[in-house]
Amino acid sequence: MAYLVGVLIVVVGVLVSIGLHEIGHMVPAKRFGVRVSQYMVGFGPTLWSRTKGETEYGLKAIPLGGYVRLIGMYAPDEAVGTPPARTWMGRLARDARAASAEEIRPGEDHRAFYRLSTPKKLTVMLGGPVMNLVIAFVLLGVVAVVWGTPQTSTTLAGVSQCVIPADADADRTCQPSDQPAPGAAAGLEPGDTVVSYGGTTITSWDQLQRLIRASGGQETAVVVDRDGERVSLTVTPVVAQRPQYDENGVAKVGADGKPVTSAVGFLGVTPDSELVRQSPLAVPGIVAERTWQTAAVVGNLPGKVVGLVRTTFGHEARDANSIVGVVGIGRFAGEIGSAPGVSDGIRIASWLELLAALNIALFVFNLIPLPPLDGGHVAAALWEGGRRQVARLRGLPRPGPFDTAKLVPLAYAVFVLLGAVGVLLVYADLVDPIQI
Repeated sequence: MAYLVGVLIVVVGVLVSIGLHEIGHMVPAKRFGVRVSQYMVGFGPTLWSRTKGETEYGLKAIPLGGYVRLIGMYAPDEAVGTPPARTWMGRLARDARAASAEEIRPGEDHRAFYRLSTPKKLTVMLGGPVMNLVIAFVLLGVVAVVWGTPQTSTTLAGVSQCVIPADADADRTCQPSDQPAPGAAAGLEPGDTVVSYGGTTITSWDQLQRLIRASGGQETAVVVDRDGERVSLTVTPVVAQRPQYDENGVAKVGADGKPVTSAVGFLGVTPDSELVRQSPLAVPGIVAERTWQTAAVVGNLPGKVVGLVRTTFGHEARDANSIVGVVGIGRFAGEIGSAPGVSDGIRIASWLELLAALNIALFVFNLIPLPPLDGGHVAAALWEGGRRQVARLRGLPRPGPFDTAKLVPLAYAVFVLLGAVGVLLVYADLVDPIQI
């Protein structure tokens, strides 16, 4: 039951996010006088709709997106000079212009989207992605200020009994042939808080980790706080091959798909984590960091898809940092809801974090400059505005609207490609899911 509750919460959150994304497009369009004939959440058959004013509002059967229909998205033939339709691509563009022109009522040509100025077009098309960013800002702000963000502490959550090879499976346990871990041998225990290491006062886990890695083979004094008492110990970290991590704390992976390792000091201890409440002033930085991380993933999306194909249909293990689809997100939500020993507050914070991550992904992904994504319309508007500015500076006549209908074949190709990736993600999340 708890698993199902988690899934339902995220499904509702996704639908609300989609609905607000489309409101981000619709509101400025109406303010600029564009007639919006439809506002729909979902695709496929209509489950419910109601017409208010000149707009039909509705909910469709497949909750994987949404749209607002703005009349006059494509300039008519007479506005772009009636381009010839000698190829199938030209015919697609011609048909798109004709369909768009049919939506324009007599005397309402001035209300068509293609008539808007470049700044107004940008405002309308960026309204959706920016709405997703605002949602993420609010959600992350609530989590950071009310519950706090998880940070590693200097308290030990676990003390390994042996040195497990870096390339071993994640569920590998200690074997009789494994070398004893120096932390356990020295008497460190879970719950100990490290006060100093080698005479250096410890203020963060990152600092302690750097000191441990640099002290391989050296006898080092450690002071821990154990149940309110200071306990002095002596440890000698072993030199072992351990994974290298990037600036975001993610393990580096080589071209062969295996972790990149280096010989460093190893103690065999893992940190506990704690929630630290943040100031509201820290929220913009948190959002900026998450957005940059998401942009890096989206920028490497082709490589991620290739890797997913290889692991899904090959014999390699799926990367824990692999991309996931709607099924994977639903799994995450369900696992959060059914995880044992987790307080309700942490569950809620985790769901909000998941929805915030999804909205940031929608923000970044929709800015890709390819139709039918919002970024494709943004790129077309910038191109149109750029042409007009160049003509103005050169003293030439003002160019007509850019024939965005020429991009319809590309939009179809991108749509098919995204659909194929979506099907791949659903299959991968079902047969080889990522666990959290």
